[in-house]
Amino acid sequence: MNLENKTVLVTGGAIRVGRAICEALAREGCRVVIHCNRSVREARSLAARLRRGGTPAWVVTGDFRTAEACERVMARAFQAAGTMDILINNAAVFHKQTLMTASDADLCAEWEVNLAAPLRLIRAFARRVRRGKIINILDRRIASCRPDAVPYTLSKRMLAELTLLAALELAPAITVNGVAPGAVLAADRKGSVREKAGRFLLQQRPAVADVAHAIVFLLQCDSITGQIVYVDSGQHLLGSDG
Repeated sequence: MNLENKTVLVTGGAIRVGRAICEALAREGCRVVIHCNRSVREARSLAARLRRGGTPAWVVTGDFRTAEACERVMARAFQAAGTMDILINNAAVFHKQTLMTASDADLCAEWEVNLAAPLRLIRAFARRVRRGKIINILDRRIASCRPDAVPYTLSKRMLAELTLLAALELAPAITVNGVAPGAVLAADRKGSVREKAGRFLLQQRPAVADVAHAIVFLLQCDSITGQIVYVDSGQHLLGSDG
């Protein structure tokens, strides 16, 4: 796909990895719809900055706790931009909860946003477009067996399975792929790292820009679907030790 003038919806696009994705796709010539829930100020600031650089950009707000809410977000995105070519399911919630400490409410909260929302958005997107591309943002934890974030890990593993199932069902009109980042969040102003890195096979921390580059590659290549690309400096190969 030539990304020039293509329209993309990035969920959770206002901050961190989502912001980097929006910025990278804007540089490739995409028109960008930035979804946010609480980060409205950051989303509007990003949209204004993209527009100053010549990129058409819009902000849509909404949570993902119900099917109706997901449908409203997609409808607002189409209403704002008029069309859509690409869906990036990036929005997620993350809490460290073990099997025994996670409540039923904790399980539902993580699964609603991390699994049910992407599924609902995929269906809403597929109903509206003739051809398109979908990228699901996963996590390198799907390849490990660590018990410190059970609801989150299960939700991302199921999203990985959904990526494959959707690729099968939506072909040939829509490609569906996944990108699984490792510990990519940068240090804050005080120098402390937001994510504990663990060990890296390549002995270097992956960067947010690397995630964005992987997404651009998958979108530009028309012969890839049903693939999961790990952007984690090989950490997924180290299993629970990474």
